[in-house]
Amino acid sequence: MISCLHFITFMVVLGYQFLFYWILHTFIPLKANVIMRVAAFFLSLFIADTIIYQNDFDNIVLSFCALTIYLLVFHQGGIIEKMTAVFIFYPIMISINFLLMDIFSKIFFAVAGRTEPGAGGWPEGILVAEALISMGQNVVRLLFWAAIWKFLREPLQRIRLNLTTKMWLIVDSIIMVSGIACFTTIYFITNQSVIIYPLCIAAVFSSLGCVCLVAYMSNSMQNMYDVQKLQIQQKYYRDKLKEEEKVRSIYHDMKNHLLVLEGSQGSEVVQQMVKDLRSQIAEYEYYVHTENEFLDIIIRDKAEYAREKQIEFSAVVDFSGVNFIAPLDISTLFGNGLDNAIEASEKLPEEQRIILLKAGKVQNFVSILIENHCAQNKDLKEKDTSKKDHFLHGFGISNMEKAARKYGGHLTIKNENGTFVLKILIPMPILS
Repeated sequence: MISCLHFITFMVVLGYQFLFYWILHTFIPLKANVIMRVAAFFLSLFIADTIIYQNDFDNIVLSFCALTIYLLVFHQGGIIEKMTAVFIFYPIMISINFLLMDIFSKIFFAVAGRTEPGAGGWPEGILVAEALISMGQNVVRLLFWAAIWKFLREPLQRIRLNLTTKMWLIVDSIIMVSGIACFTTIYFITNQSVIIYPLCIAAVFSSLGCVCLVAYMSNSMQNMYDVQKLQIQQKYYRDKLKEEEKVRSIYHDMKNHLLVLEGSQGSEVVQQMVKDLRSQIAEYEYYVHTENEFLDIIIRDKAEYAREKQIEFSAVVDFSGVNFIAPLDISTLFGNGLDNAIEASEKLPEEQRIILLKAGKVQNFVSILIENHCAQNKDLKEKDTSKKDHFLHGFGISNMEKAARKYGGHLTIKNENGTFVLKILIPMPILS
């Protein structure tokens, strides 16, 4: 029975180690080297399992140094980001380890009473109780870190290494206060360990709060960037609209002049020049009219860019009666979606470069469908991106989803057999 309990405890400890390892990896990615990743996994057990007692200065300092060196060696990023990870996760690790060790030690001594080990060691009943208490301690620790992961998963995934050094230093200074207070208390108080419990709990909550603070700061910076980018796009498309109106006006006059020249008895050279001029302006015959001038310019602009990349672009769009979507959101929904499709298509052979756009009212919904071939056949999540600059380019689909949700709609993506399909459904507003 004791062997079985020890085995269960070992498996629970491995689960706890993996959670600790994965949380650190989510905050600051590991280096790409496979050997280093494997080594990091096994070394994380010794760091995560650090035991801290009262007045235990050596372990407090050594475990801090070990976690710092571990992050510096095995993880990516700058020194400031890595030290922030130390200041955030070290207090959590030490506080929970101290609390559980102290509490379950008290439970063990309460169960063992004044029993002394005999010549053959502890009695079997005490050994079973010890194994059960040790297993219980590690199960609680595993559940604690599972709860930490569930709480931090979204904030950690939103965080990008884009905050300025000053912002990181602000976070570090906040987290260091509670951490230093907790460690000082653990070191100097040699009796009544219960007094330390509130400070350990405060250190845990302070660290969690700092993660949320960093995520909020990162998200705020991203939102500011998105708004500025969309405002620039909106101004660009409005300017394009004015230019387009002038060009279309000139085109109609030129078309009439060419018709007159074509009907005249000019020389073969003149007739050839007329044909050349007509072919050069022929693209205006196929101008997409969506019943939304702002959307007309976006589609025309993306179509021209697609043609430059030798991409076949087809659009069937009817936005008549769809006047409740703001221009900024139209730019987000169509501009980002077509940019992604063009980027994916230009990586393919020319015969596979095809983009299809369909949009319009379907019953009581506005439907937007963008379909294109892609090089990779994998399921994409909302913020996946193949670009190196994840911060600037990993939010396109996410922003489209936010714009759709703004109007009560939703976005779905599907990637099957080399075809990427993005679909947005937005309910038409109910007129009172």
